[in-house]
Amino acid sequence: MEENKTVQAEVAPETAAAPAVEAPKTVSNASVAPDKFDWDAFEGNSSSAEDRKKVEEMYDQTLSKVVENEVVEGVVTSISKREVIVNIGYKSEGVIMAPEFRYNPDLKVGDTVEVFVETAEDKKGQLVLSHKKARALRSWDMVNAAYNSGEVVKGYVKTRTKGGMIVDIFGIEAFLPGSQIDVKPIRDYDQYVDTTMDFKIVKINQEFRNVVVSHKALIEAELEQQKMQIIGKLEKGQVLEGTVKNITGYGVFVDLGGVDGLIHITDLSWGRINHPEEVVHLDQKINVVILDFDEAKKRIALGLKQLTPHPWSALDPNLKVGDKVKGKVVLIADYGAFVEIEPGVEGLIHVSEMSWSPRLRIAQDFLKVGDEVEAQILTLDREEKKMSLGLKQLIPNPWENIREKYPVGSKHTAIVRNVTNFGVFAELEEGIEGLVHISDLSWTKIKHPSELVQPGDKIDVVILDFDEENHKLSLGHKQLLPNPWEGVENEYTVGSVHTLKIGSITDKGAVIPLGNDIEATCSMKELVKEDGSMPVAGEELAFKVIDLKRSTRKVIVSHLRTYSDVKSEKAAGEADNTKKAVKKINSTIEKTTLGDISELAALKSKLEKGE
Repeated sequence: MEENKTVQAEVAPETAAAPAVEAPKTVSNASVAPDKFDWDAFEGNSSSAEDRKKVEEMYDQTLSKVVENEVVEGVVTSISKREVIVNIGYKSEGVIMAPEFRYNPDLKVGDTVEVFVETAEDKKGQLVLSHKKARALRSWDMVNAAYNSGEVVKGYVKTRTKGGMIVDIFGIEAFLPGSQIDVKPIRDYDQYVDTTMDFKIVKINQEFRNVVVSHKALIEAELEQQKMQIIGKLEKGQVLEGTVKNITGYGVFVDLGGVDGLIHITDLSWGRINHPEEVVHLDQKINVVILDFDEAKKRIALGLKQLTPHPWSALDPNLKVGDKVKGKVVLIADYGAFVEIEPGVEGLIHVSEMSWSPRLRIAQDFLKVGDEVEAQILTLDREEKKMSLGLKQLIPNPWENIREKYPVGSKHTAIVRNVTNFGVFAELEEGIEGLVHISDLSWTKIKHPSELVQPGDKIDVVILDFDEENHKLSLGHKQLLPNPWEGVENEYTVGSVHTLKIGSITDKGAVIPLGNDIEATCSMKELVKEDGSMPVAGEELAFKVIDLKRSTRKVIVSHLRTYSDVKSEKAAGEADNTKKAVKKINSTIEKTTLGDISELAALKSKLEKGE
């Protein structure tokens, strides 16, 4: 510890410190007058009254008068349990109550002290002095001087308060925070009450005249030197004895005799622990090994488990892959569970090794911390100290002989486990799941499988195909239902006309339900009525099937065609009849003309013969 000039402090003032005022000038000790002046002898040597007067004046000047309300120095002449007698000179002594000096237990007769002259003479003719007030007048200046110089001051611990202690420093009540009492945690504050201690003033609020002191700062200064000496002698691998000083959730602080080191929770035990208190307790003496240290940062890393052999070194050498082991679940993460088969020896059961089911799940669905389990060793690396375990290997693989249990074309009832955009995963039994693709869910087009089923629902399925190597199963649902398109193709043939009710109308056209979740569509231009108006939803009209696409399962109809085609056909018929009439007339004309010509030729021939 640095040597600091010690400034004495008063104990337990009854009231708050007096305001800082300029301390009056100290009156020095007065000359002590003789008990009796021999005037007869003097008068025998003096011949006049003037000489006598001059001598009296000179004598008065040798005496100092007691001045009230000033601070003077005095000498302690007597000390008792109740009072202290102080002589301030000129044959004047005053009584001061002993508690005013309790801050200074080393006070002794002959010590010089400052006192405040309250009254030169009370009713009993007694000089009234106060050491407390003398100190109070100078307290604030003394506090500031000690703070600026870093001096160590003595203070009297008056009482305990919330968060710390109240300490009397130069007649001023200062606050000592609980964290500044000592470098180690304090459990009993009352042990410091009514004691005198050394302090360092660490903070002053000039406006509110608040003072904060610290005893810990003095200890730390001393410990700092000790730390440098101790750290300078440290070596990695060195084993030291220490005392458990503090326990936290992440580790243990150990006092090595003036310097602290930390044992991280992972270096306390080879086995997995939840809290350091499972291994050590406060004030316990333990041996630790130096793992690492930083002289600049004064940090020391300690280890406890390193003093015992690693459990993997003692692991049964005959243990091999494929063996069964028993253990306790000590930690669970989403991806798997850590099982301790021996103290400090753990194996990981990955979630994929907990069940034959291909469905993605978390480890918490199968195990919880504290479970006793039996597992099979899948991998074992003694050098890396790693082991992987499996649970599903101890139960039959449901995919063995899968074709015999679920032949293609067989019908079953499954439970929906997951619904995705592309289909539904349905579980036939634990470990056996298959996919019902969205195209195999319904004969009609759907936007999402959730329109038909939800997780947990039961669904009837038929086995479509297998992939035994990758444990994949293809299922179908619509195959168990009649195909409504077969009836649609038979009833709604292209060119057929039907009276249908419009379901809804959008900006693209009309949607017309045909039954069995099948709908027909009609574009806006094919929806125009004969009078040029547009129909409304719910209206019944005649529609003509103009297209039926089996591949896309679309039925396209038209109302326009129901009357425009009739007109076209009528016009075409009339034109055909006209052509036939014209043809008949032309044929008739040709026949008449040839006949006439033949008759005329015959007549001409007859006439010629007659001549």
